[in-house]
Order: sequence, then C-alpha cells, then structure tokens
Amino acid sequence: MYKLQNVLRPYAWGSTTAIAELLGRAPSGSPEAELWLGAHPGAPSQAQTPDGEVPLDRLIAADPQNTLGSASRRQFGDRLPFLMKLLAAGQALSLQVHPSLAQAKAGFAAENAAGIPQDSPYRNYRDDNHKPEMIFALTPFDALCGFRPAAESAASFETLANSARSAGIGNSAPDPLLLEIAATLRDGTETQALHAAFERLISAAPDVLESLALVQRQLGALAPESLGPALRTVRRLGADYPGDPGALISLLLNLVHLEPGECFAMPAGNVHAYLDGLGVEVMAASDNVLRGGLTPKHIDIPELLRTVDFRALPVPRVTAGGTEWGQQVFAPGFGEFQLQRIELAPGSEPAVLAQHGPLLVLLVSGSALLDSPRGDLALLRGESAFVPAAEAPAVLHSTEGCLAFAVTTGTAGDDVPG
Repeated sequence: MYKLQNVLRPYAWGSTTAIAELLGRAPSGSPEAELWLGAHPGAPSQAQTPDGEVPLDRLIAADPQNTLGSASRRQFGDRLPFLMKLLAAGQALSLQVHPSLAQAKAGFAAENAAGIPQDSPYRNYRDDNHKPEMIFALTPFDALCGFRPAAESAASFETLANSARSAGIGNSAPDPLLLEIAATLRDGTETQALHAAFERLISAAPDVLESLALVQRQLGALAPESLGPALRTVRRLGADYPGDPGALISLLLNLVHLEPGECFAMPAGNVHAYLDGLGVEVMAASDNVLRGGLTPKHIDIPELLRTVDFRALPVPRVTAGGTEWGQQVFAPGFGEFQLQRIELAPGSEPAVLAQHGPLLVLLVSGSALLDSPRGDLALLRGESAFVPAAEAPAVLHSTEGCLAFAVTTGTAGDDVPG
C-alpha cells in the first residue's frame, strides 16, 4: 500500500474553502476546484515509496500485474481505469458532454493524424478513452443533467418570453426568439425538437445574443424570489457568463438538486453542468470534454452536435447497495469504477473494503488503519492511499470512528448506468 500526495487543480470556478474545510487544512487563498486522486498522466498522484515519491502512473507501469491484477488488465489494459476527484464548484462549470468509447478512439486518431498538438487548446480529444462519470454529493449540490421533456422546456421559454411585461422593460412585447424556441420544442418528434432548439441556441447568432441580453435585463429587474428555480438559474448563469447562450440552454435541461449522500451518473452523450456544491466525483480515466457553453474555452459545435444524446431521459440517479459490513456501494454499471462510502463508529468492527483489482481510499474524517495481508498504513483526515490488486483484501479499522471513500473497478462494462 502507498500513501499518496495528490494534485490540486486551481480552476477559476472552484470554491476557495470547501476542499480545505473538508480535509481539515488551511485554504490556499486561491480557487481550489478539484483534487485529483489517481494515475491520469495529466496530474498523477505521487506514491510515497521507500525510495521516495514516484508518480502513480509510473509505479503502475513498472508492475501492472501486481498493481492492477489480471481482470483489470484484460478489460482496460495496463493503466488505472478510474480517476477519483474531490470537486468543489463555487460557480457553474462548463456545459459539457463526453464521447462514447468508439467516438473517443476515432476522434483521438483523427486529431493525431491531423497533427494537432496534444496540449493544443483547440483539441477535442486528449486521449482515446470515454469518460462516464458519477458525482456523490457531500454538501447540497446543484447541477444540470440531460434533457427534460420538450413540452416542459417549451413552457419555460414561453414564461421567459413574457417576462418583459413583469419587468416593465422595453415595449413589453413577448420576445420573438424565445417564442420561436418554444414553438420549435412543440413541433415534430421530441428528439428532433430538442436537437433543433439546442442547435439554434448554441449557434450564438446575433438574434440569440440580443434576446439573451434582454432576458438578463428582464430577470435582473425582478426579485429573485419571484422567479422559479429554472429562471433563477438562467439569471445566475447569465451573470456569471455574460453573453453565453448556455444560460438559455439551461432551460432545455433537467435542473437537479442533490442532498448529501445522493448521487447521479452521466453516460456518454449526456449534456451536463455542475452549478455549485462539494462532491466526490469518479470517472473513467480520461480528459475528453466537448464543451457547449458557460466557458471561455474552445467549443467545436459540429463535433459537439455529433456527440450529444438528444433524448429526454430521467436523471440517471444511482442508489446505494449494501455490503455485508453495512457500508454503501454506488455502482452505476460502468466497468471502470464503483464508489464505496465507509462510515465506522468509534470502536466498531472493521470493514472489509469492496475491491475488484486496484483500490483508492480517501479519509475525510477521523483516523483509521488500512490493513492488508502485506502490511498496514495509518491514515489521518485528508490522507489517501493506493492499494494494489495483489494486496486484497484491504480492511479499514478505526478506534475513534471515521468516514472514508474508496474507489475500485466495477463489475460490468456497459456504457450506460445499470
């Protein structure tokens, strides 16, 4: 087993305090958006070994059979198949979607053949892997996730189109672009309607930007408590990202609120954006993101439209299954990962961790002893560890009580939540 030093990503949307408070340390004073735990080459954790710190990807590459095990190697090759993060959103992240495995392989090969540098800001595919994700809320957590029924979105656009009368701005006539979007959403099949409305808005044509500016003036003139949750979200996103049509696109999407302990997953093609909150995020080890708004970064609209799943679907919530030790396992049905929440009361019996090959463990409160057939490792609040496949089973002990999260590979290889 190896204790880890992990990489903090200071993206501008990050909270300045949430991760530090969770882990019991002083904040850095800068945004602390994500803490990466894993072996992704973009920011690998450092494993503490008897010979000093070694990047976790290099440690795994030196002995993949011992660290990953046969089953993981057969399905995912000689790399850690998952990445674990603490994610702390102080404002909305980009509106984004992730490709399927086939799309990622084809896109990565095509960009390589075109000679686009790996670190180019205009690159869509930074690796050849898909990136299904799951977020577990540690605090109240708000997000946009997938398309809601077109008729519901049409009603929201009609309400917004008529908000000028309430705000007393301009000539108080209904906004024609918003009425057009509402009519589009009521025309044709639902998938076609959502596709057409999304494409019309993301084009950022002059009339879209003109309507967006008027909407922000209208909503800014109204008391927030007079607006429903969807329009409050439009107002907030417009203030954080002026002139970005992602604020209007939010009306096409499910607005999701998670209480602590709740969880949802995002398969390929699912348009989503985290709005605020702290959570444990788990994903396949990839950095492939196609953005659609709420960001100053590169947006490739044609490639995005080829990737998005325009079906209106329920929010893919993931409910916990139990282990024989009473711990919670969140398994969305992706082969690359599952998440275990382990809470031990003071003096309780130890918990054998769910482990299908390699394992990451993060302690967020209390102290614990991580024990395996090859040794043990003491962990304090905020510390983490990598457990090679060859050291299973790992057992967590705690005399004072603790709360920990552990990630291992899943038991299915589907690209949709189970």
